[in-house]
Amino acid sequence: MNILVTGGLGYIGSHTISILIESKYKVVILDNLSNSSITTLNKLKNIINKEINFIEGDINNKGLLKEIIKKYKIEAVIHFAGLKSVNESIENPQLYYKNNVQGSLMLFEAMQETGVTKLVFSSSATVYGIPEYLPIDEAHPTKPINPYGQTKLDIENILLDLSNTNPSWKIISLRYFNPVGAHPSGKIGEDPNEIPNNLMPYISKVASKELSKLKIFGDSYNTIDGTGVRDYIHVMDLADGHLASLEYINDQFACFETLNLGTGNGYSVLQILSAFEQTNNIQIPYEICDPRPGDVDSCYAEIAKSINLLDWSPKRGIMEMCKSAWDYESKKKIN
Repeated sequence: MNILVTGGLGYIGSHTISILIESKYKVVILDNLSNSSITTLNKLKNIINKEINFIEGDINNKGLLKEIIKKYKIEAVIHFAGLKSVNESIENPQLYYKNNVQGSLMLFEAMQETGVTKLVFSSSATVYGIPEYLPIDEAHPTKPINPYGQTKLDIENILLDLSNTNPSWKIISLRYFNPVGAHPSGKIGEDPNEIPNNLMPYISKVASKELSKLKIFGDSYNTIDGTGVRDYIHVMDLADGHLASLEYINDQFACFETLNLGTGNGYSVLQILSAFEQTNNIQIPYEICDPRPGDVDSCYAEIAKSINLLDWSPKRGIMEMCKSAWDYESKKKIN
């Protein structure tokens, strides 16, 4: 089966591609390299020992999208392409609506005009906003508190309308919680260009001495140790979830599903820090800072729907997440 993967050289996209090709899918990557690097393509080729079709381009270019779909006989799309910084979306919301929402509309139009109606969409747990209850299931109210989360919800609403008006669409929207870790080869992983917003790459950069110490934002939350609790999922389990979603829509006559991808468990910042130190035998200096606006005490998923519908479940624990993250960070300069 021929799959177009938009934003395929990003963190989650690249790991998913490794799983897809391992499972004998034929992959075409479209990426504008605004948030990724062409070196990831070379690393992917090294991992799978195969050439991969890659096109540098933007999802706002509908003509290019239609050309790719026709040339490579695309049968389904996994849509990762999009800007993803919460802080940047607050500073420049127009950019996020133009890139994420308008770009997705161009993609969906190109798909419909070429008869491709199988789609797995990369959404986010940010669509839920501040938790009203825990664990968060797919029926939880959606009230994003930043433009990034709102763009994800807007795209989901567009997809719901598409599926309601055209029953040929087969769509799964995957709401990720907190992806962490790296490929078992240590060749690809999470590598933000600036000071990380996410916990695990921040810890890894302190471990490598690229940063001097970890900043922990708040220690008086209503949690086990006062630090924020989140649902962390290994990026390879997340990649497996995309494969399972693709196989699910292949078997459906028509569908639109929103599914959580997490582990169903919450870990505090200090628990993650302790696990990283124990697993990798590294001490991580840290300081407690003021809480960040908008951060909540706890946020973790209910994943029963994904388990039942996809016959999927997360297999990798927190120690493996910490080990693979450090393996990638420590090997980065030699890969």
